[in-house]
Amino acid sequence: MKHTSLVTILVFVAGLCAGYFARSVKGRLQRNDTHAADSTGIEKLHQRDIEATLAQDQQGLLDIWDQDAVRFNPGGTPAVGKQAIAAENEKAHAQYPNLKVLSYTAKYGNIQIEDGLAFEWGEHEGQYKLTPETTTASFNFKAAHLLRRQSDGSWKFMVLLPSQ
Repeated sequence: MKHTSLVTILVFVAGLCAGYFARSVKGRLQRNDTHAADSTGIEKLHQRDIEATLAQDQQGLLDIWDQDAVRFNPGGTPAVGKQAIAAENEKAHAQYPNLKVLSYTAKYGNIQIEDGLAFEWGEHEGQYKLTPETTTASFNFKAAHLLRRQSDGSWKFMVLLPSQ
């Protein structure tokens, strides 16, 4: 009788351990799948940023921002909300309607993803002409970015904080 009880207890404990182990492995795999999907979504955001900047696609330059975004501007006041960012973009486009971005690259590092938010450090550089007659100018800046996962799984910029 004691032998049967001991075997029953050992089988029960082994079952609990196996269940716990399987559950923890499944959780880790799901986190890895989510992280991979998040990384892919963030990379798509980066690509949309580059494409919209090169094309000077005004709608594309707005679509990369979260509704509650904040864009800090060196030497100026921050644009708070997507509408304020749209107004800034429209003002700049009206001031320089013939702006041509000749090149634009962005490198991202130290990307940390947690609970639908991501933090990263970006280095942006490129060349542009304000009008066809002006000489080529360049820009180079570094910025911290906070990103937010959207309900459809895509990512948008939430905060842009340049280091300059």
